[in-house]
Amino acid sequence: MSSMNFRSSRPDHWVSPRPYSDASLRYMKHGPVLPMDEPGLLARLFGWR
Repeated sequence: MSSMNFRSSRPDHWVSPRPYSDASLRYMKHGPVLPMDEPGLLARLFGWR
């Protein structure tokens, strides 16, 4: 058998490791982390967040 690897196309992007990004780069790209809790009844009625 041959020890050479044959690949006809690039590997999928989900197989390759992600580039490094620290917390400040994530903040600049996506903004602050927001809570995932559901707003209450009054918040939904008055549009509070």
